[in-house]
Amino acid sequence: MAYWLMKSEPDVYGIDDLQTENIGLWDGVRNYQARNFLKSMQVGDFAFFYHSNTKPPGIAGLMKIVETQVVDPTQFDSTNPYYDPKATPEAPRWHTVKCQYVETLPQLITLDQLKMTFSPEELLVVRPGNRLSVMPVETPIAQRILQLGAFRATP
Repeated sequence: MAYWLMKSEPDVYGIDDLQTENIGLWDGVRNYQARNFLKSMQVGDFAFFYHSNTKPPGIAGLMKIVETQVVDPTQFDSTNPYYDPKATPEAPRWHTVKCQYVETLPQLITLDQLKMTFSPEELLVVRPGNRLSVMPVETPIAQRILQLGAFRATP
């Protein structure tokens, strides 16, 4: 089992949206490094749901990876902002995962809290200039985040 941190803007797709759906498709990732992280995920991994581009940004909850190697359908839709004209159904360029809702934190773990608790070497999201939407979290760091947020559902 591995841990991840996955960012989304809450006004586009937030933890409440995932809770409503229970299982959601993590679509629209268009960064090759983030895509490669998505491709390396395994069923049963856990991910921290991070609300980005909001005041304040931070970890809002927890989700579990329930399906991997899913072809991202947005790459084929010419009306979608994530359309990729070089992608074809026979040769898709973008894969993603399906995530299942696990828990919403009663209080956000803010980016400022994360910066006070973790170094940039420990947690990529606190690294200045880091814009990745999907990133790995080492198990000891994930365990500390789980304690910091007082998650009820501890994997």
